[in-house]
Amino acid sequence: MPKSPTLPLIPGGLPLSGVLGFKCGAAYAGLKRPRPGVLDIGVLWAPGGATAAAVFTKNQACAAPVDWSRKVAARGRASAAVMNSGNANACTGPQGERDAAEMAAVAARALGARAAEVFVASTGVIGKPMDMGKVRAGLWEACIDATGAGKAKFERAIMTTDLVQKRAACRVRIGGRTITVAGVTKGSGMIAPNVATMLAYIVTDAAVEPKVLRTALAWCADRSFNCLTVDGQGSTNDSVFLMASGLSGPKITRPAGSAYGKFLAALEAVCRDLARQIARDGEGATKLVNVNVAGAKSDADAREAAKAVAESMLVKCALFGCDPNWGRILSAIGMSRAKLDPTKAKVEVGGVKVYDRKPLAFNPKAAKKALSVKELDLNVDLRLGAGSATFYTCDLTYGYVKINAEYHT
Repeated sequence: MPKSPTLPLIPGGLPLSGVLGFKCGAAYAGLKRPRPGVLDIGVLWAPGGATAAAVFTKNQACAAPVDWSRKVAARGRASAAVMNSGNANACTGPQGERDAAEMAAVAARALGARAAEVFVASTGVIGKPMDMGKVRAGLWEACIDATGAGKAKFERAIMTTDLVQKRAACRVRIGGRTITVAGVTKGSGMIAPNVATMLAYIVTDAAVEPKVLRTALAWCADRSFNCLTVDGQGSTNDSVFLMASGLSGPKITRPAGSAYGKFLAALEAVCRDLARQIARDGEGATKLVNVNVAGAKSDADAREAAKAVAESMLVKCALFGCDPNWGRILSAIGMSRAKLDPTKAKVEVGGVKVYDRKPLAFNPKAAKKALSVKELDLNVDLRLGAGSATFYTCDLTYGYVKINAEYHT
């Protein structure tokens, strides 16, 4: 499939309730430590129903809500998505499965929907039983909020170690009508490819058949969320949900043609921006890093090389220290499955040329200044072919160690 065109994003994104056919609600149930403005239960509601698709973690220790939501996604329709933060409901056995099912049932009763059409997601500490008394009360409150003016609070409810709320949106004209794609996400640490701990909710008012939604989401996730890594640790709960209300635009019934291409471009733009926002907000991170690999034998090789560099703890530490250490970069690629010939490769970090078939002299002070930025490009040209790929990551700081050393206690 050809690469889709780049579309402009709506500055600042949109709340999910800003898309036709969707309403949101949120509440504080006491699953997280109390502090001003904290929320830990969220509800996304499509009063008229929606076609739906989702992609999930490949972690074998997947959480109970993931198993439940896989079944919802397989049916291709959803009326709501409910979630809690503060507890992952992962590795909690049969009771965890019952709790996930009950979350769907409670929301279904409150919203007049079918439990089989309610996505469920959880995020937080692994292995801790859910306090369902608190969850039930919080879900009812959030559902009541959704039927009123819940608006943008949903994206606050999904946050755990995130420092900022993350949302993105894009509009495109299809068949003389304007359709909107909007998404929100949470994620900061425990992030690695294969739906990199993250949750993402994306909605559109386009009319898209379930099979087409699945194809589009899988394609876009592979080029965004699956090109994202903070620490190489995939979560038990990672999920990306996509719901289409169908209240705007013509029906998109097959994964081909002009209408599908425009929808795909809008969806990819949103997914890619959300993935970049997660990398930028990596736990303790000071900079977003775009790892761009070109000249690989194939796109698959380029992806392997970019992933190896983006996940290298040594590279990430060097970037925190504003050190363009090309040796660590080539070493990471050399340990991957990608083909590498050091006598042909070229490396540039933050605009500083450090290696071109051989080491290049550079001014350390000027290099440190060039790397002391909030976003930088790390470019590698392998000069072996036409393959290319980009991964999104961040530097590794003292803050990351502190956050994760204290996460459970």
